[in-house]
Amino acid sequence: MSTTPTRTATLYRMETDAHVCPYGLKARHLLVQAGYAVEDHLLTTRAETDRFKADHGVKTTPQVFIAGERVGGYDDLRRHLGRAVRDPNAVSYRPVAALFGMTALMALAASQAAYDTPLTLRAAEWFVGFSMCVLAILKLQNVESFATMFLGYDLLARRWVPYASLYPYAEALAGILMVAGVLTWISVPVALLIGGIGAVSVFKAVYLDRRALRCACVGGGSNVPLGFVSLTENLMMVAMAVWMAATAH
Repeated sequence: MSTTPTRTATLYRMETDAHVCPYGLKARHLLVQAGYAVEDHLLTTRAETDRFKADHGVKTTPQVFIAGERVGGYDDLRRHLGRAVRDPNAVSYRPVAALFGMTALMALAASQAAYDTPLTLRAAEWFVGFSMCVLAILKLQNVESFATMFLGYDLLARRWVPYASLYPYAEALAGILMVAGVLTWISVPVALLIGGIGAVSVFKAVYLDRRALRCACVGGGSNVPLGFVSLTENLMMVAMAVWMAATAH
């Protein structure tokens, strides 16, 4: 009875007491998934790692060899196996899709806990409030980075630079008050101000000036394109402020 010979790959990856290379682990997992028997060689010291890189003329580890030929690092292995390789500079709506999907589920869960049903008007209000809070958290992780990107298109920030750094705090304040349903005399004007200026700024930059920019909405390191989604976020904030003003007791 004949058997198909097992394909073998040789992997060199760094694993020391202080550091385990995550891409080495990912490369090993990818090889196993692809049906390779992996000869796993650990580089257990910095000196050993540097010597390996010098011997093979490479700048990074891990390194994968198949059939005696060097394939390369983790991204090279993905290409060799016909897998997609993420472009770090490519624009993507995934961050905002994940954020709004999660805040929508949070709002439905909160409504279920409070009213025994997920479908309530309060859930819609919580969705906007939760979204504003999470967006603020992302900006507050690195206010300087956010402000730098925000200054590229926000009309008020370009006239008064400190507004760019104050924006995340204003967004957080309005979001928290909207979730709590209190102090609408503060949350409504703040949301109207930042949402209204934001909507006008995005509309001018994208639809009038035709500029290709990235949105600072999920923080300064974002690859989210400035456009319809960014405009919708700001209009949603304005609509929520108007709704809360109209229903305030």
